[in-house]
Amino acid sequence: MPESPVIIVGAGIGGLAAALELAASGVPVELLERQNAPGGKMRQIAIAGQGIDAGPTVLTMRWVFDELCDLAGTTLESTVALEPASVLARHAWLAGGQLDLHAEHGRNLAAIGEFAGAAEARRYEAFCSRAKRTYQALRDTFIRASRPNPLSLVARAGLRGLPDMLRISPFGTLWGALGEHFHDPRLRQLFGRYATYCGSSPFAAPATLMLIAHVELEGVWRLRGGMHGLAQALAALAEARGVRVRYGCEVQQLEQRGGRVTGVRLSDGEHLAAAAVVFNGDASALPQGLLGQTGVQAARGTSGRAARSLSALTWNLVARSEGFALSHHNVFFSDDYAGEFADLFERSRLPRRPTVYICAQDRGAEQAGTPTDTERLLCLVNAPAVGDHIPDPLDPAEIERCETETFRLLERCGLTLAFEPRHCQRTTPRDWHRLFPGTGGALYGQASHGWQASFSRPGTVARLPGLYLAGGSVHPGPGVPMAALSGRLAARTLLRDLTSRGT
Repeated sequence: MPESPVIIVGAGIGGLAAALELAASGVPVELLERQNAPGGKMRQIAIAGQGIDAGPTVLTMRWVFDELCDLAGTTLESTVALEPASVLARHAWLAGGQLDLHAEHGRNLAAIGEFAGAAEARRYEAFCSRAKRTYQALRDTFIRASRPNPLSLVARAGLRGLPDMLRISPFGTLWGALGEHFHDPRLRQLFGRYATYCGSSPFAAPATLMLIAHVELEGVWRLRGGMHGLAQALAALAEARGVRVRYGCEVQQLEQRGGRVTGVRLSDGEHLAAAAVVFNGDASALPQGLLGQTGVQAARGTSGRAARSLSALTWNLVARSEGFALSHHNVFFSDDYAGEFADLFERSRLPRRPTVYICAQDRGAEQAGTPTDTERLLCLVNAPAVGDHIPDPLDPAEIERCETETFRLLERCGLTLAFEPRHCQRTTPRDWHRLFPGTGGALYGQASHGWQASFSRPGTVARLPGLYLAGGSVHPGPGVPMAALSGRLAARTLLRDLTSRGT
């Protein structure tokens, strides 16, 4: 084992996963986090004395966390309180109609048949079969593996897997593929939303993102107490396995000697030696010099402003709801989807007609009634990642306009929210940029636009030896399970390198 610990910068889900992987191999680990709690974007804020999730709200690909807990000698069930979601999400359209997606395929066939007709239900079945094939073709060759290039991806698939690899439409767009399956524009809108799970436009994102439909049918989970509890639980597991976790600890600079990263310097001047460093932050921070010149030298495969994914404008509320019966996850669609993404990516402005997502944190999946008291809500609309632009194009008037349109859409769909201004906390792209410097507020790294996007995210190994990358901005991509996998990939690569060096 090395004399110095491996230092992990950032206690987001990728950093926590890397810490657990390394600790399971007996490597000393020091995990540094500048905030006062773990989780990164999986954060929680307090309003009216209540904690409300202000980041990711859904847990999928449960096997990722089953494996992590197994590494730590425990089970996911004994680590967090999980509830399977029977209703995946409730959807409503300004133009009319409401549709619940369920965890059971048969219930979805019946619901879609009632909503859009028997022919659309048959098309949905064909879509699900295609989504399953896509997931099976990419799970082990791309999602679980180190970053490939197009040739190595085909080589990993082998002769047996090559036909499936060719059938997943790697060169088409998600919107184009949805047009092959659905005639009802509302269903194209619903499943086109999968592109926003990685901060992208369905009109430019690859068709392979349809695999999310299969991932959700394999299980969506709700955590009692909120998603932030998963980060807290994993941090506790890491500490119990010997990881030293330090909060309120900001890394100012990476240090190197002899062309190798050898440690970090903190904002208070403290120097920490390291056998290696795992940077679990947005990779775009490195070329911008936010970790010093060593970070600039180590940057590889990072992208500029033009390639950024979406940001968000969010409202965390303690409110009383009336009218529309909320489920845990709810989506209210605008009547101009193409215009919404043109606003976001072409005009770099808040959408004139936004689609609105609401997580009703206190609602179980099947709950249909309206609480008589207040409840905790996260409301979100997509926003451009311009939080570092000067002057800020999203001035107060622009934000107020979008806020008015957001709550007007909800009212037109039947939902009225009543709350006191002091029980609402708004987060803008500029706020996200302050929380996660170097991003401009982008929440998912670079946008997944075009077939090459999947191959252009940074891999786990930086240009300078001794530095490894983890988090949603690197391979295999954004989202809670994908970021966790990135941490494990970084740790495994680091362990191989330590073994080859004989340390």
